[in-house]
Amino acid sequence: MLSLNTPIENIGGVGKTVAVKLKRLGVFTAGDLIYWYPFRYDDFSNLKKIDDLEVGEVATVKGKIELLENRRSYKKKMIITECFLTDESGSIKAIWFGQPFITKLLQNNDEVYFSGKVEGDLFDSYFKNPSYEKVSNDTAHTARIVPIYPLTVGLTQKQLRFLIKQALPLVKQIADWLPEKVIKNHQLINLTDALANIHFPGNKQKMEQAVRKLKFNELLQLHLQNYLISKDLKESISTPLEFHEKKTKEIVKNLGFTLTDAQRKCAWQILLDMEKPRPMNRLLEGDVGSGKTAVAALAVANCILNKSQAVVLAPTEILASQHFQSFRELLKPVECCLALLTSGKQMIINTTDEEPEKISKAKLLKLIAAGEIDLVIGTHALIQEKVEFKNLGLVIIDEQHRFGVDQRKAIREKSGDAATTPHLLSMTATPIPRTLALTIYGNLDLSIIDELPPGRKKPETKLVEPQQRKQAYDFIKNQIKQGRQGLVICPLIEESDKLGVKAATEEYQKLSAEVFSDLKIGLLHGKLKPKVKEEVMNKFHQGKLDLLVTTSVVEVGVNVPNANVMIIESAERFGLAQLHQFRGRVNRSSRQSYCFLFTESSAEKSIRRLKTLVGCFDGFKLAEEDLKIRGSGNLIGSKQTGFFTTLKIAKLTDVELIEETKKASQIIVEEFPEILETIKLAGDVHPE
Repeated sequence: MLSLNTPIENIGGVGKTVAVKLKRLGVFTAGDLIYWYPFRYDDFSNLKKIDDLEVGEVATVKGKIELLENRRSYKKKMIITECFLTDESGSIKAIWFGQPFITKLLQNNDEVYFSGKVEGDLFDSYFKNPSYEKVSNDTAHTARIVPIYPLTVGLTQKQLRFLIKQALPLVKQIADWLPEKVIKNHQLINLTDALANIHFPGNKQKMEQAVRKLKFNELLQLHLQNYLISKDLKESISTPLEFHEKKTKEIVKNLGFTLTDAQRKCAWQILLDMEKPRPMNRLLEGDVGSGKTAVAALAVANCILNKSQAVVLAPTEILASQHFQSFRELLKPVECCLALLTSGKQMIINTTDEEPEKISKAKLLKLIAAGEIDLVIGTHALIQEKVEFKNLGLVIIDEQHRFGVDQRKAIREKSGDAATTPHLLSMTATPIPRTLALTIYGNLDLSIIDELPPGRKKPETKLVEPQQRKQAYDFIKNQIKQGRQGLVICPLIEESDKLGVKAATEEYQKLSAEVFSDLKIGLLHGKLKPKVKEEVMNKFHQGKLDLLVTTSVVEVGVNVPNANVMIIESAERFGLAQLHQFRGRVNRSSRQSYCFLFTESSAEKSIRRLKTLVGCFDGFKLAEEDLKIRGSGNLIGSKQTGFFTTLKIAKLTDVELIEETKKASQIIVEEFPEILETIKLAGDVHPE
């Protein structure tokens, strides 16, 4: 008998291969299936007679199959499956490409539903690759509003719907944690109905009610978590870190550039916070290239000068390695010892040394625990490592702002003194509108670097249509002949036929063989082993590669001042804020930089969004604009990152609901304190 905790392997239809794929998505139990929400829907509830169908419409028809057969295409490279579907009003042809197994699943005279878009013309209309399902009282793939889920390679929508349908009766075991007063005041449906209708809605109204309820619960949980963090901070103490003015001025003088007024202001806010006996909890926002690392280095220096240790947590091993190099240079006036600790590499260096020294992990952990390492740089996973500090005074987190009570507790336990909480500084290049950031993250103090270093030119940004590609390629070749380097960004690693998104691997092969056959091209994506990533990045840094083809890993990783030209493939697939971050990666010097937005889309809305980027260079304005244009879309791209990793269904654009749940959270704090304990125990998972 199924329960919410039933392992995925024990559900009917899940073999070893499917289990591996589901786990890749983060689905380990039957309960996880219930919380694997669709990201959109196909409305196949429009049931029509065949004779009433119109070309171009999406509809569902019901009838009997006739003349079902497989045949080879003209060039004999593909199997084509054809049949006719007949009802009392007429018949229509259906055709599938490369799906010969259909003749084993369906037979002549079967009564079925076909759902899809009607193709062809007035005299010869047909369905191409329609969804199909035998007639029953409980359809999942046709004749209804059909859920479309995020997938991984080798897993199909039909498989996922079949499995979720099996798990769905378990929703009756899930109790709603919201008080009845809140449910009534905000006209919400109950959680059981919401979870059932998010997957298989009875109609559009039920779907919308389910989405609203689940978004409400998610955002309310976020507000309550923030309250708990604020409460925790008020009850915590930290070691005051005195401001060393003389040494700080020496560091600033050694930078090799003049700090902007915005950098000075932000540094001062941070250093003042660190002098207090309460833990700092501050977010440092600034565009790519605005100089956040220099500001962070001043905070680290003052921490070290107070005989305390600091740790910098980066989102990727590539960025951790780059921070190791950057902080080594920035901290030279402060004689101290830095360490890099990632899964693939461990090394230490004194700021007076020429080269870093490789070291065993065991030895490095002993040095950190003994207080002999002043600054440790690693990835976010370092919190889970067996790292113990002697006297940790400052934690800096790059591009990861959801640092909850549990993570704070873990850091506090590693800090060398369980009675004190280290100061916390988060950094982000993701431009989040100030009002929105304050609403969602009221527990964070904000510092914003809102200007770029002097002499930095605005990147020339051009929208490139398919027929203009050659011209853009020629321009890039010319830049590389002049000694510059370039980046090509693709949205996904695997090819997605449905979205027409170019994969990095496919693009790399095409550019190497056809477009830039005379150039040295490298490939970088998230599935490469750490050692391979490092080798590729080193070659690019050293100028041994002319062009680097990469996925969005570049967003928080690549810093090569000599790279001044960029292509973004399928640019319409990214949010404006993310595109703005990308182009910032080729705007790291005083040279003119260029960003080419390649798109195959002719959709007016997509083109309008991209044209906004062409004429605007203010990340915060772009973030606001994306909120207006994309509506219910995702501000920062196809994945919610940084702040929003815990949001599965709610989005930044749900501004009204964010305000509504903020008010609801105040009622819960005042009238239902027992719910806070539930939220505290739940952490970042569902509190049910």
